[in-house]
Amino acid sequence: MNILGKPLAYTALGTGAYFTARAFRKRRAIDFRDKVVLIVGGSRGLGLILARQLADEGARLAIAARTQADLDRAEEELRQRGAEVLTVACDIREEDQAERLVQTVLAHYGQLDVLMNVAGVIQTGPIEHMEREDFDDALATHLWGPLATMRAAIPHMRSRGGGRIVNISSIGGKIAVPHLVPYSTSKHALVGLSDGLRAELAKDNIRVTTVAPGLMRTGSPPNVFVKGQHKKEYAWFTISDASPLLSISAERAAAQIIEACRFGDPALTISTQARILEIANHLVPNITGHAMAIFNWFLPGPTGAEGDRLRTGWESQSTLAPSVLTVLSDKETVENNELHGHEQAREMGA
Repeated sequence: MNILGKPLAYTALGTGAYFTARAFRKRRAIDFRDKVVLIVGGSRGLGLILARQLADEGARLAIAARTQADLDRAEEELRQRGAEVLTVACDIREEDQAERLVQTVLAHYGQLDVLMNVAGVIQTGPIEHMEREDFDDALATHLWGPLATMRAAIPHMRSRGGGRIVNISSIGGKIAVPHLVPYSTSKHALVGLSDGLRAELAKDNIRVTTVAPGLMRTGSPPNVFVKGQHKKEYAWFTISDASPLLSISAERAAAQIIEACRFGDPALTISTQARILEIANHLVPNITGHAMAIFNWFLPGPTGAEGDRLRTGWESQSTLAPSVLTVLSDKETVENNELHGHEQAREMGA
């Protein structure tokens, strides 16, 4: 073989492998028209945006959330787009309610093709103010709830010869983020659960996609839970979430999630910033660990007993948030049905 032979052979081999992989991926694609899609956490934020885009593709929707008022607003909007919608008020932190949710969808539609676990909760604040209850709530929402919905849906999908499951974790489920420890802990657990089920369910033609978004402008910051120096904690979190340099449009993120689900992709990390962090954590974990420790130095420190109180973002606003620095996120709060979230927070006793 001449001097050019090996490079040309490797190039041809790589090109062939690339197009073979693309062809195999294309064969796995599904059409969402008339597919029944259950979105847990579909009444606002990212879940509602996913519902809008799937409605435009002709999917038959079921959306679940804890608050009926949020569901009613989402249902009205989605029906105006021409969507067929079933709403179910439930709390997936309760196993029996999560199981009943899936059975309600099956009783109504007679099938379930796609399950999307989107529901989430965020507590921000120093570890000194976090209690066992904060971890329990995060794990119940991000681990036990999705596990219950999947356990209820999998037998049906298996009997129909396949299905799609999408679990929305976070880049915080790949790299622990200071002042978001309960959140990161539970999202790490969801990544492990989702990846493990993906490997075991592939034989049944059930494709499980693990999604790890970076910061997205969904409009959710007012509904986060805050501890510590409440106003300062809320300000850094909201300004980061609203920054176009650190976050991406939730509509763009939703479109990527739907495409990953369409093709049954195993995993999706959303945003360039999140992918850089993920790669850095794999290649140079010690440097990444030191960087996170340095980042923590710039965050608000713990305070007195008042810092133990769990407040909502609505209760932690200041001159910095909302402000001109958060305008992009504030706009999404209105558009994505997050404006009324403080009513739900009060119902929960926050």
